[in-house]
Amino acid sequence: MNKKRNLIPRPKAAEYLSVRPQTLAVWATTGRYDLPFIKIGRKVFYDEEDLEQFMRNNTFTCTR
Repeated sequence: MNKKRNLIPRPKAAEYLSVRPQTLAVWATTGRYDLPFIKIGRKVFYDEEDLEQFMRNNTFTCTR
């Protein structure tokens, strides 16, 4: 049984992460971060769970 995914368009995903949509486009092009995305035609979507995991993986308590 497949779980329903909550897909978020790039502009809303950018807002969710407090970055610009262009930043997400650069990350997708360069592979700078391991943030999966789904491309359907010219539209790009992000799974809400992937955004949450990305935020967890980039949460720090110290800069050392």
